[in-house]
Amino acid sequence: MFIAPHTILHPFGVNLVGQYLRRHTRFGFRASSAESVNWDKKQESSKRGRKNKAPAETGLEVLCDDGFGSVTVKDYLEAVRDMPKDDGGPPRWFSPVECGRPVVDNTPLLLFLPGTDGVGMELILHHKSLGMVFEVRCLHIAVSDRTPFGGLLQIVEEHIKYEHALSPNRPIFVIGDSLGGCLAISAAACNPKIDLVLILINPGEPFKMAMVSFQNGHSLQEALQKFSDSLQSMLNLISGSGDILRMDNVVWKLRLLMSGAAYANSRLHAVQAEVLLLASGNENLLPMGEAYEPFKTLKNCKLRHFRNQGHNLLMEYDFNLLTVIKGVNLYRRGRKRDVVIDFLPPTFSEFKKTLDKDYKPLHQLLSTVMFSTLENGKIVRGLAGVPDKGPTLFVGYHQLLPLEKTSIVEGFLKEKKTIIRVLSNQLLFSEHFGTLRQEFSLFDSFSVHGAVPISPTNMYKMFERKEFVVLYPGGVREALHRKGEGYQLFWPEKPEFVRMAARFGVTIIPFGCVGEDDFMELVLDYNDQKTSPILETG
Repeated sequence: MFIAPHTILHPFGVNLVGQYLRRHTRFGFRASSAESVNWDKKQESSKRGRKNKAPAETGLEVLCDDGFGSVTVKDYLEAVRDMPKDDGGPPRWFSPVECGRPVVDNTPLLLFLPGTDGVGMELILHHKSLGMVFEVRCLHIAVSDRTPFGGLLQIVEEHIKYEHALSPNRPIFVIGDSLGGCLAISAAACNPKIDLVLILINPGEPFKMAMVSFQNGHSLQEALQKFSDSLQSMLNLISGSGDILRMDNVVWKLRLLMSGAAYANSRLHAVQAEVLLLASGNENLLPMGEAYEPFKTLKNCKLRHFRNQGHNLLMEYDFNLLTVIKGVNLYRRGRKRDVVIDFLPPTFSEFKKTLDKDYKPLHQLLSTVMFSTLENGKIVRGLAGVPDKGPTLFVGYHQLLPLEKTSIVEGFLKEKKTIIRVLSNQLLFSEHFGTLRQEFSLFDSFSVHGAVPISPTNMYKMFERKEFVVLYPGGVREALHRKGEGYQLFWPEKPEFVRMAARFGVTIIPFGCVGEDDFMELVLDYNDQKTSPILETG
């Protein structure tokens, strides 16, 4: 068995918020949960210390092994076989042992709410990586359990309220898969004042199920068949899953799913929490747009669509949930995200996936070579002339379409195992820009590897934490320069960064790039578009 019992069972119909702290000793919490009583005090006492820590000093090392890829679907199948399927017990929480203790200070809580199978082990491929930066707990619902949706919602709500009472400023992340998504939405709608972050995996599934028999005129038998087929697609490799697929269990699960979808759908408008929708491409009951129509009412929602992934998104070998959370700038340890303090260094698996794989064709095309100057003035290949410790500010100019950024980040990670925080245009982080890239893209990888919105406040914090920062004073105008403007600077007359750098004793290193403006030639620029009769919008 790969789990640690973590049962929290409160009597139904009792409001326990005022009694939580007095009754803490009655429950079998593991040490990390008991310590969360003092979470707010710890956060306040370490807040000043965190400001002066570089990313590697916060507990998570640069290019560390996050364990992603070491666990496969085979391990999931073995874990499911070991789980009690019919012990007669009520729904309960457990903490996966492989998550271990978080290595990051003041970690947020993460609750996983399972799909219709109720096993609670669907997150197993991500336990190690998520356990480094979250305190993870999962909900298990026995096969024979007949707790109605309202009862399941009460169990989830009471646990959320309990943790919130212990640490009001601690964010609670809730991951919901299918039925778990209904529970997550309902809990968030009923508790708008609690700081919740919802991550919904294929949330259109329960809503589609609810519409199968009612809106499309299908019979209950057809609905059961479709639901059974969907459940079988996830469990067909598991020996001993016959109890889950028994007709009485299937009928109960379908009714539970439909009641949950109806309840959650009626309360979507009341959700105030941050929401991230993760959808995979192989949706086969309703068109993508129709399935996700109800979620358009959510006020603070992001969507990422993985078009080439299968229906069981959490079971995909190349889907790293932690990377997605970091890429959409969702991870935080307080009520508001701080892009500097809450940044998590890239892990080795993220480096291999993005810079060493996704960007590999670009890097092979550019064939980047880096040179630096030693203290004696000698120019050497590599980064030997760059200081090993910050604070350091690299000031350079953009070439056409700043393709050199990823090469710089890759070079520093490979040679010096150092994160380069590239100050980037605010547009890359805006909500409007996010709606234009609903698929997880290379732009999201910028955030994973340290890109930060350019602002005096962010620059001040990074200098204070002795980080390596890259600044392009020419900005977008320099990156999108026009014909005949290659290698020209568009810097402001009074660069304010000099004064701030002097205050922190920052080492300023000017740098330049050669090559892109030589082999790339502009055929049409902004001035041509303005004068072209074909492109006039009049």
